[in-house]
Amino acid sequence: MSKHLTILTGASRGLGLAMAEQRLARGDFVVAIARRRPDVAVPSGSELLTWSLDLADPLAAAQHLEDWLGRQDGTAWRSASLINNAGVVPRLAPLASVTGPDLSQALRVGLEAPLLLTAAFLRATSHWQAPRKVLLISSGLGRRPMAGSVSYCAAKAGMDHMARALALEEAARPNGARVVSLAPGVIDTDMQIQLREADPGLFPERERFIGLKTGGQLDTPAEAAAKVLRVLDRADFGNEPVADVRGA
Repeated sequence: MSKHLTILTGASRGLGLAMAEQRLARGDFVVAIARRRPDVAVPSGSELLTWSLDLADPLAAAQHLEDWLGRQDGTAWRSASLINNAGVVPRLAPLASVTGPDLSQALRVGLEAPLLLTAAFLRATSHWQAPRKVLLISSGLGRRPMAGSVSYCAAKAGMDHMARALALEEAARPNGARVVSLAPGVIDTDMQIQLREADPGLFPERERFIGLKTGGQLDTPAEAAAKVLRVLDRADFGNEPVADVRGA
């Protein structure tokens, strides 16, 4: 029996790991892309394929994906979804205080990799008749600037506009993919720890993130994953290419 294909980056921890777990629980064939293998159970009836890839080398990762998809029989899948979830938050400080290599890595993983992986996915599946979806995990910080995190804000803003432009292209194609850049809300992950532990002299919004934690306003990764995947599964997915789980 055909399965849903879910390709997921940043699948080894946090939101990505929770989404992998929930898609496997549904019986999907999950391709998990991360630097290390996710520690996740694979229920009977589902399948997990793991690729240890560093998205700081996005050209190689995209080629690997395109080659694998090119060997697949498109008629074997009920649907195909690419979830670009991986991201990097470099040192929280004014832009001039962050090293060039750290800034380059943040943009490669956070924006260049989603762009190249999405292009590879769309090329390799262009002849498939199964519904295809591209989900970009964005952030409210792509829509609201924050001092001390310029590269992260830039990557997420770029991701949002990528979705807008790509949605126009795919709408003009027969059986075009549906595309959404989605803000997942605030989640209790390692990123939040990094924000709370930042130097307040370099990162002026540190206290706000401490307040989110002490005020119980953070979703667990499992809660956030459920919200994100409900949006992905909606019949109207893609009607609005930039969205937020809090308003979906």
